[in-house]
Amino acid sequence: MNDTIVPIPDKIIWDAPQNVLENLAGHLSDLTPELRKAAAYVLENPNDVGISSIREIADAAKVKPNTFVRMARTIGFEGYEDFREPFREEIRQGRASFPDRARWLQSLSRGGKLDALYGDMISSAIHNIEETFAGIDTDSLKAAAETIWSSRQVFTLGVGVNNSNAQNFTYLASTGMIQFHAIPRPGSTAIDDLAWAGEEDTLIAITCKPYRTEVVEAVEIARKQGMKIIGISDSPASPIIIGSRHGFVVSADTPQFFPSSVSTIALLETLLSFVIATASPRIVERVEEFHERRHRLGFYVSDSKD
Repeated sequence: MNDTIVPIPDKIIWDAPQNVLENLAGHLSDLTPELRKAAAYVLENPNDVGISSIREIADAAKVKPNTFVRMARTIGFEGYEDFREPFREEIRQGRASFPDRARWLQSLSRGGKLDALYGDMISSAIHNIEETFAGIDTDSLKAAAETIWSSRQVFTLGVGVNNSNAQNFTYLASTGMIQFHAIPRPGSTAIDDLAWAGEEDTLIAITCKPYRTEVVEAVEIARKQGMKIIGISDSPASPIIIGSRHGFVVSADTPQFFPSSVSTIALLETLLSFVIATASPRIVERVEEFHERRHRLGFYVSDSKD
C-alpha cells in the first residue's frame, strides 16, 4: 500500500495523546515501510512529539520531515502540526514531566511562537486566580484572619519558590504588626524555628506538588505542639491541609515547568487585607507610622523639585 489514506469517521475528537497513539498503533500494518518507521518512533518516544520540531523528530527517526507530514495525513490529520497538538496540550496542562515542559518552552522560542506562549501564560494566570477564589468564601478568610490577629506569634513557612512568597507576606504584615516570622531563618531549619512555639501561635505553611518534606514535617511538629495551622496547597488531599484549622486550595497550573505562584500571592495578599480589616484601628496607625519613619530616614526618593 502506497500512502493510502486510512478510512476514518468524518469527525474525530483527538482529546488525548493516548487516543492518537492507539489509532496510530492500530493502523501500523497499513503503512508503508517509511511511514511505519516514523510511526514506530512516535509510539516509542511519544514525549518527543510535543517538544521537538518536525525537523528534530525526523532526524531522530532517521526519515525525512515530510514523512511525518504524510504519516499524520494517512491516519486522518490535516498535517503534522494538527497531529502534534494533543501532545503539546498535554504539556500545557501540566501533565507532562518538568524537563519535557522546559524543552517545549525552548522549542516555542526557536519556532517563533512566543506569542502563543504569551497567550497561554495570561490565560493560565487568569484561570488560576478565578479557580482559586471560586473555591474560597469570605467566612473562611475571615476565620483565618481572626486566628492570625489573635495569635501571639505568626510563622510563615515556605521553601523553594514559596520562600519568597512567605517572606513577602511577612514583610507586609510586619509594617503594621509585630511578632511575624518568615521561616526557615537563614542558617536554621523550620523545625528549630518552631521549637518554642505553642498553642498561642499560628503557622502558615505553603507547599504544592511535589510536596516539600521539610514543610510537611514542620507542620506535623507544629500540630503536636498545639499550634494553629493555616495550610495553603494545591489539593484538598495535601498533607498540610488535612487536619489544619484553616485550609486553602490554590490553582497552580501553568505551561511553565514550575508551579505558578500567581494565585498563592493573590491569596496571601487577600488574607492580609482581611487581617487588617478585622484588626484594631491601631494597625492602621502603625502602618502610617512605619511609612512616615521611612520617609524621614530617606528610604524613598523625594518628589521635591528643590
